Amino acid sequence: MNYKLLLTLFAAILLSAFRVTAPTGVALQNLRCELLTNPKGIDATAPRLSWELTGSERGLEQTAYQVLVASTPEKLAADQGDLWDSGKVASSQSVHVAYAGVPLKSRRQCYWKVKTWTTKGESAWSPANSWSMGLLNYLDWKGRWIGFDHPFAWDKEESHARLSARYYRKEFTAAKPIKQATAYIIGLGLYELYLNGQKVGDQVLAPGPTDYTQNVKYNTFDVTSLLKQGPNALGAALGNGRFYAMRQNYKPYKIKTFGYPKMLMQLEVTYADGSTDVIKTDDTWKGTADGPIRTNNEYDGEEYDATKEMPGWSTAGFNDKSWLKAELVQEPGGAFEAQMNDNMKVMETRKPASITRLKPNVYILDMGQNMVGWLRMRTTGKRGDKVTLRFAETLQKSGELYVANLRDAKVTDVYTLRGGGSETWEPTFVFHGFRYVEVTSFPGTPSVQDFDGRVVYDDIQTTGEFTTSDPTINQVYKNAYWGIRGNYKGMPIDCPQRNERQPWLGDRTTGAYGESFVFDNGRLYAKWVDDIANAQKADGSIPDVAPTFWRYYGDNVTWPGTYLTVADMLYTQYGDRKPIEKHYDSMKKWLTYMGANYMTADYIVTKDKYGDWCVPPESEKLIHSQDPARNTDGVLIASSTYYQMLNLMQRFATIVGKPQDAQEYADLGAKIKASFNKKFLNAESCQYSNNTVTANLLPLAYGMVREQDRAKVFQNIADKILVENKGHISTGVIGTQWLMRGLTTNGRPDIAYKLATNRDYPSWGYMAANGATTIWELWNGNTADPAMNSQNHVMLLGDLLIWYYENLAGIKSAPGAPGFKQLEMKPALIDGLTSTQASYRSVHGLIRSSWKRDAKRFTWNISVPGNTKALLYLPAKSEKDVREGGKKANSAEGVKFVRMEGDRAVFEVGSGDYAFEVK
Repeated sequence: MNYKLLLTLFAAILLSAFRVTAPTGVALQNLRCELLTNPKGIDATAPRLSWELTGSERGLEQTAYQVLVASTPEKLAADQGDLWDSGKVASSQSVHVAYAGVPLKSRRQCYWKVKTWTTKGESAWSPANSWSMGLLNYLDWKGRWIGFDHPFAWDKEESHARLSARYYRKEFTAAKPIKQATAYIIGLGLYELYLNGQKVGDQVLAPGPTDYTQNVKYNTFDVTSLLKQGPNALGAALGNGRFYAMRQNYKPYKIKTFGYPKMLMQLEVTYADGSTDVIKTDDTWKGTADGPIRTNNEYDGEEYDATKEMPGWSTAGFNDKSWLKAELVQEPGGAFEAQMNDNMKVMETRKPASITRLKPNVYILDMGQNMVGWLRMRTTGKRGDKVTLRFAETLQKSGELYVANLRDAKVTDVYTLRGGGSETWEPTFVFHGFRYVEVTSFPGTPSVQDFDGRVVYDDIQTTGEFTTSDPTINQVYKNAYWGIRGNYKGMPIDCPQRNERQPWLGDRTTGAYGESFVFDNGRLYAKWVDDIANAQKADGSIPDVAPTFWRYYGDNVTWPGTYLTVADMLYTQYGDRKPIEKHYDSMKKWLTYMGANYMTADYIVTKDKYGDWCVPPESEKLIHSQDPARNTDGVLIASSTYYQMLNLMQRFATIVGKPQDAQEYADLGAKIKASFNKKFLNAESCQYSNNTVTANLLPLAYGMVREQDRAKVFQNIADKILVENKGHISTGVIGTQWLMRGLTTNGRPDIAYKLATNRDYPSWGYMAANGATTIWELWNGNTADPAMNSQNHVMLLGDLLIWYYENLAGIKSAPGAPGFKQLEMKPALIDGLTSTQASYRSVHGLIRSSWKRDAKRFTWNISVPGNTKALLYLPAKSEKDVREGGKKANSAEGVKFVRMEGDRAVFEVGSGDYAFEVK
């Protein structure tokens, strides 16, 4: 026997086994299902799974993956994918991998993990994650809708609606040991759910708002830990929210209301012996509206009377003999849907900056920051004492609240003390936009220790960080951060403080794109695209506000066009093609409708409603400019925007596999382009229309300008800004959406930088210089007519945040590689700006870009996430001038020189951390 040969074979077998099982440094993290972490009660029947790859070595690329989905944790631990075993799939895809296993039914529990094969070896299995299915069929809901479809004696159904919260309870017995318990609830307008006296979940102001006649959202909770064998009690409090609208019998042609609060819920219990039970809403429940929340109105505030509290009302054994029998009421009409976007939550608690005495018994509290949420208050006093809290964004010179810009919103909370000791209170069913609070009749002398600011918005991750060497840019970025987070309320609203707070489409046309660098807003905007689709009329018309809490069907192009631009953002930033696939036909229907109704025989689109909204006016007192020379022709805006929508639809048609549609869009676009230039272009001066920045910028940004005219058209823009406008902004909402990128891509980032750092009127810096801690609605928001000068809007940001990340930091998803599968990193280097540091957590992982420069050198530290690549544009006369990690870049590990492009050396890198230097 050849023992030497046997030993050699044995050693080879051992080595092979070691190569398969030994740690490779490749790890999998941030596993998500439908971009949610371990979600409960989803209704996506082919949910998409995503993961991130990390590793210590550069150039980590996935070459294959295997996903296991099991019905129990034990089967998953044993590597048994009884629901789905994908097998080894040769693919680099690690985002939105669609489940393709056993058909998923209601209530199904799914446990999953993944492993990958990579250029650096095979990973271990990821940690186990999970998701559960919700109630997929209407008949899965066993209960009935309950409520009280009428006011009570203490309610007042005036235009300023005053309707008390409704409370419901149900006692039941769990006779056997409990294995699992799941609660499903649709509580409209807003709900708080309790089990045995404990609040279920940490969400607030739930569920997400919708047009309730079209769809309603349900939430799912695992409540096993709150349930006990023996007597139990369920309790629910219902607030008004958007369901019982803030203004009743007031402009009914405009303002939509849906009825009185109502609820459908069920608790499903599985016992240890395998038997089940369902506790559902029906007329055996008891209810009352005579509780402590006497009124709750998003515009006007909440009044809470602690003397009316009902201790133990959501626990077993409570005496509810005085309560009424819950009424069976009609359902709202909309389809039942699992809520796939995040509920709101108290995301931060902050102390006030100061409190000062204004006059006897009246104090002014300063939070030091314009914020959105409410106050939590601690006080001690006599039974029946009332503390009044009134909210505002700014103060008058006298030190009193400035409330003229709130219109008729009362924004006042009133707390009546129960007496007998220390009391802590915060409202439940309202929110406020404010920096200052007038505190009246507080027992004793209040201090900042008696109050907490509760910052409330959607429970989404902050994904971006950004700072530069310029303090104005840094302050404006901080202001934008606070403004955006405050206006996320289950939908993107325009403002959080006055009697509006509506989801205007035009405010987010490109705003959603910029916001996506700062917040993980993909789920929020995917939901909002659904809201827009649900608001579409049968003929194709799309409103300016969606959901249509206000009925504004204006048939302009710019505001409804947000339907397309947000879907495009979701694809570009998150690699999510589902909104495009889902809404393609509706988008096509809208575009066809607009063309059929508002396009002339010579291909000019005539319908515009808002123009270049909020152009800086010629007078500090004006809201809108009256000077024709400052305003852009609405027909030019409509026609150019329609052309851009055709460009997007060409892209969408290609994505969904409709080449004939794509060609038709291209053909129509060519006709519009020719007619547009014939109508609006002065061939001699290369000026469009009246030569406003917006009039020239839109056709340039949309690709409507002939190649031979591009330089002259852009020069008109530069001259207009630098000479006539003395280096200041002159665009409104529409033009500002393309301004900063338009200047930069056409070779003048220095002009964009000047606009970004100005501190006199009009500019973003002017807002900051005048005390703004968020973004104003108007460029002259400190002097304009009070009817429209919200101190917390985001619509004037335009493409500023996009410019910050893509052009200053150089963090951009490369064309043709959505979701940052490949990065294009090309920071603009501008005199006066010496450094930029930014990070962004993409769907593939964390991206970092930190550059500095002085007279001697340029240094750039970057991080590229696993399973991605990046093209880097470094300022150098030759690739030989670039070093990485102390070596010549072209010889450094994972770095490949591609080409010289002007004054930039272009390199390709894979994943990893890099440190470049150019002297």
